Amino acid sequence: MPPLRHVDLLLDVLADPAVRPRFERIWWLPDVEIPFARDDVAAWVSGLLDHVPVAALSFVTRLAEAAERTADDGLRRVVLDEAWRHLVLRRSAAPTVLPLAARLLDCADDCVRLKAAHLIAMLAPDSGPYADRLAALLDDPGTDEISWIEGTVGDFARWALVRLGDPRGLPGLVESLWAPYREQFGRSWVAGDPRRPEMHEVLAPLREHANVLLPALLEEVRQDHERHGDHGEIMGTLLHVAEEWGPDALSVLPVVLPLLKDTRYSLRVVDVLLAMGPGAASTVSAVRDAVVLDHPGNHQKIAWAAWRIAGGDDGTALRLLGEAVHDEQASPYGPVLLLSDFGPAAAAHAGRVREVMENAEYGRATAAVALWAITGDPSASLAVLEQVVVSFTGDDDRYGDLAEALRGFLRIGTVTPAARRALSLVEARDERLSNYRDYRAVLDDQELRSVIAAVLALPDRHRRHRHLPPLRRGM
Repeated sequence: MPPLRHVDLLLDVLADPAVRPRFERIWWLPDVEIPFARDDVAAWVSGLLDHVPVAALSFVTRLAEAAERTADDGLRRVVLDEAWRHLVLRRSAAPTVLPLAARLLDCADDCVRLKAAHLIAMLAPDSGPYADRLAALLDDPGTDEISWIEGTVGDFARWALVRLGDPRGLPGLVESLWAPYREQFGRSWVAGDPRRPEMHEVLAPLREHANVLLPALLEEVRQDHERHGDHGEIMGTLLHVAEEWGPDALSVLPVVLPLLKDTRYSLRVVDVLLAMGPGAASTVSAVRDAVVLDHPGNHQKIAWAAWRIAGGDDGTALRLLGEAVHDEQASPYGPVLLLSDFGPAAAAHAGRVREVMENAEYGRATAAVALWAITGDPSASLAVLEQVVVSFTGDDDRYGDLAEALRGFLRIGTVTPAARRALSLVEARDERLSNYRDYRAVLDDQELRSVIAAVLALPDRHRRHRHLPPLRRGM
């Protein structure tokens, strides 16, 4: 039975309260030990329409209307699951999903409210008009005991508010995010299902609220260390967030600086100190002392970091990185990335960097930017970045490579006409620009599209008649 021809009949059957109990008596599949319930069948039918996205989304909308007429919480849950599935696949689903989810924020069913709040969070900033309704749910203790999504309705409402930039979501945010880890319990989820975001993913964009959030985060670090006597997941979160917040996280220095002596954390702490800028200049001696003697790659990173923090190189960092770039037995990716900061001073290594750019399987965009930084000539570098971008007009889905190339164009300060045309095609895609199929699909898509917009705002290469000086890494 071609489902598109019989959508009306399918909706009538799925929404009929009298028919609902019969599904589990008659809907069996070979090799499946238990019968399909009505909600399972509804989700399966929805999936049959995926080859026509507009029709599939229309079916979800009509299913939602049918569920409202009969106050059918089971169908409402199916509707939200299917709406979520469409949202993480295609941007065009958002205008349909937003009002659908908003209508269900006040549903009496805990699972429905939780899933609706989760969708509203992912639809930020478009979900701004519903901020007051989300704020009313901050103390909602409802949990999902149907599909067992971790967290409460209030947790998801709080995440939605901070994604909207609403300060009402800040009180209790750190405590809420850390709750699943507080007693060292493990977490689990099904890939592609709605779930709580990772702690650092929520906090990293909130740099402007560092003065409010850091004391709470440091208190959780202190309590966790008192309970367990070691630095666990919460310390990893602190380091990640401190690196993102840079100078605004200087208050964490007394906590993270001792970790330079712990090889599990030392290089991550170095990245934090680098992000802090001049405020961390006093730590350079401790950074030099953090070198791991039997790890050559560590020597390179530490020497480079000490130079970046203190300024003025005695030649050690450049020498170590140059040797590493020329080592045929080791990956040049990391050393090339760090070497680019030395600009023309690394001219003796330009030939090797060019060779890496032309032949490496990974990291060609990084080598391209390094070559430009060393030589001041963007021609060959832009050609490589262009190749990476143009490949995305085909079937390439290496979004990490695309992001690396985009950062390269931004650092050089110009874009080629061919890359501009390719990026315009990529930007016009409806599908999410991400390899993930959960909430990260939306986050990745939003971030990558913002970077694409920044690159498209650059001048074309043929309009420029001078070279920009090398810029610092991390732009």
